[in-house]
Amino acid sequence: MSFSAPQTSDPLVVAMSGGVDSSVVAWMLHQAGHPLVGLFMRNGVHLDPAEVVKKSCCSLGDARDARMVAAGMGIPFQAVDLASEFGVLIDHFVEEYGRGRTPNPCAICNRDLKMGRLLEFADELGAVGVATGHYAQIDIVDGRVRLRRGVDAGKDQSYQLFSVREANLARTVLPLGGLQKSEVRTLAAQAGLRTSAKKDSQEVCFIPSNNYRQLLAERGVTLHPGQIVDVYGKVLGDHEGTEHFTIGQRRGLGVATGAPLFVVDLLPEEGVVVVGQREHGLAQFMDVSDLNWIGFDAPASFECTVQHRYHGVPEVCTVERTEAGVRVHFEGDVLAVTPGQGAAFYRGDQVLGGGWIDRVQRRIDEEPKTLESARAQG
Repeated sequence: MSFSAPQTSDPLVVAMSGGVDSSVVAWMLHQAGHPLVGLFMRNGVHLDPAEVVKKSCCSLGDARDARMVAAGMGIPFQAVDLASEFGVLIDHFVEEYGRGRTPNPCAICNRDLKMGRLLEFADELGAVGVATGHYAQIDIVDGRVRLRRGVDAGKDQSYQLFSVREANLARTVLPLGGLQKSEVRTLAAQAGLRTSAKKDSQEVCFIPSNNYRQLLAERGVTLHPGQIVDVYGKVLGDHEGTEHFTIGQRRGLGVATGAPLFVVDLLPEEGVVVVGQREHGLAQFMDVSDLNWIGFDAPASFECTVQHRYHGVPEVCTVERTEAGVRVHFEGDVLAVTPGQGAAFYRGDQVLGGGWIDRVQRRIDEEPKTLESARAQG
């Protein structure tokens, strides 16, 4: 399959959130001569007035800002109702916590909505592709897509695009990938955009309070209460639900000992939260499935680096193909590798692709008595 980059005369859909990044994307493409249509995604989440001031994404005020920016450039604008699609995303989010996993909704949103559903709208509107404000870079080399990190290391969002199909990335334009955030703010101010000084949005747009536990409660999720135990099975306290914890969590555990403790395993069916010292949570390898390769044909085994969470440090690893996906062997032990999160494979600044973390082999798994003791206590 061969791809080519959009030409200046090609019409594009611009995902406009009402923030500074997407506003600058629209302005840059408008200045370059692209025919544009601005699209604002309504997620169906209703905010209380007290919550609106905490957010700058997906509210009625954001829709108004996006519309005004589009009007200032004289480009068509539509607000599209994606409440049903976001409902599926939210259902997956709460179900993952119920399984003792930590979800990554932004990567799914990019795959299914921003570089999925919006491309369907682009087809309906006669546009060749979609433009977004992600800080990442896309090149077409020898007819294949190359997804690379954004030059602003503090804003790089290439990790969150690991699950987007290569064919969809080929129809995606990312004008901000070669810019620093400060440069984007400067461009917005110079262009007189009303969003130039607007605060960045929070990561998860459908959690206004930034408290996922509140969302679980609103959705009536059945919690799995029980005991907090150490890796040797000693009971340290009680908890209201394994859903309130994530692997690698250190703060807010509700127990205190002489040394810092981390969540190293979750056993929802038994209602057990296993905690231990840092070394107990170190991972030796992980199994990754539902793979998506980008401009890369994966051999049976290869070396690269892997990023296992947003803003995480890339870890040197060896990847081996398996029947279910790949097994990723870390060169050194790695902390807080979490089922449900994404694993993005890199070679230099290029994203080779990625998948979803299913299983993690940790040091505690080498001591069978620990989890057996934990289950017994449960």
